[in-house]
Amino acid sequence: MPVPKLDKDELLRSEHQLGMVLDLNKCIGCQTCTVACKTLWTGDAGQEAMYWMNVETRPGAGYPRGLAAPNGGWTPDGQRGVRGRLPTAEDYGTTYRFNDEDALFAPGQARFAPDVEPRWGVNWDEDKGAGVYPNTFLFYLPRLCNHCTHPACVAACPRNALYKRDQDGIVLLDQERCHGYRFCVEACPYKKIYWNHVAKVSQKCIFCYPRVDEGIATACSTQCVGQVRFVGLVDDPKSPLFALIHTWKVALPLLPGHGTQPNVYYVPPTAPEAVDADGRPTGKRRIPLSYLQQLFGDGVGPALDTLETELGKVRRGETSDLMQLLTVQRYLDLFTLPRAPNNDAWFGAFAGPGGAPHHVPAERTPSETEP
Repeated sequence: MPVPKLDKDELLRSEHQLGMVLDLNKCIGCQTCTVACKTLWTGDAGQEAMYWMNVETRPGAGYPRGLAAPNGGWTPDGQRGVRGRLPTAEDYGTTYRFNDEDALFAPGQARFAPDVEPRWGVNWDEDKGAGVYPNTFLFYLPRLCNHCTHPACVAACPRNALYKRDQDGIVLLDQERCHGYRFCVEACPYKKIYWNHVAKVSQKCIFCYPRVDEGIATACSTQCVGQVRFVGLVDDPKSPLFALIHTWKVALPLLPGHGTQPNVYYVPPTAPEAVDADGRPTGKRRIPLSYLQQLFGDGVGPALDTLETELGKVRRGETSDLMQLLTVQRYLDLFTLPRAPNNDAWFGAFAGPGGAPHHVPAERTPSETEP
C-alpha cells in the first residue's frame, strides 16, 4: 500500500511544549510512579522488560544498563544524528516470575525464589550508594521519555512513524507505520524507546496523552507520594516550570550534551555536607560535583548554589519565593495543564491495561505519497 511521506520539519514542529520538572530532593525511591505507569500502559505480551517510567538509584548503571556512555543524540552542531548503541537483552535483564503457588500453598518447604536465576534487571542496584563512610551517598533519579524539542528518534525513523503533537509537543509513535527497524532506539540517548519482540514494533511513553486531553496530569505525577513533579507548559511564563527552568535556573535537563533539548528537567540533589572522622561538617559537598555535572551539565554548580542560598534564608526565618514554590502547599498547584481538568475523568476513565489504546494514530495529513 502507498506509504505517506511527511516532511521531517513538520513532524518536529509543535506550537507549545508540555514538560515536567522533578525535584530530586523530594524523591524517596518508593517506585509508586513506576508501578502506576507499568499497570496502566505496559502489561501486554512483549512488554515485560518495558518500563516507560522507572526510578534509578544513582550513582548506578541505569536502565537499560550503560546509559551514561556516549550513545545517540546529535553532533555538537545539531546538524547530524549520532548513531547510538542498540541495547542487548542482557542490558535490560532477565524477566522472571516467583513461584508463589509452590512457596505459599504447596506441601513441603519450597523456597520462595524466581523461576530463573536473575543476573541483571530493573532496579538491580537499587539503594546501592557510593563513597566512603561516613560520606556515603545515593539519590533517586526518576526517568521517562523527555519528549525532546529536537528528538533524535523522530529524525532517525525512515518510516516517519514518530512525530510531535502540534498542540503540546508530546512525542508519539504510530505503530501502524512502524516496521520495527529500531533506528529510533539507537538514536535515543536516553534509551526510552523500547522494542516489543512480540508485536515487532517500537513502543514508548506517551506522556499519558489521553489523560492530558482531559486536563489530568500523567499517572506517574498524580500517584507521586512525594509531590516531586511539576507538569505543565515549559514555554508558559506563568507556569511554575518556567520559573524553575528560566527564572531561578535550578531545573536542569539530563545529559544535555546530546543536543536533543529534553523537556524533562531535574532540581538536583543537595545532600548534607561531608563530615570528617569525628562527624564535624567539612564545608565540602557530599555528592561530588563532577558526578552531578556528568548528569546535568555545567549549570548544576550554580543551581546548587542558588538552592543552598535560598534554603539558608528559610533557616534564618526569612522568606524564600523559590522554597515556597518547591514546597507546594496545594497539591493541584503542581499541575498547570493547558486544558481545565474534567473531574469525571479522574475516576475510572483509564482503568489499566486495555483501558487506553496502545496504538497511536497519525494525526498529520500526508503531503504526498510514495510507493
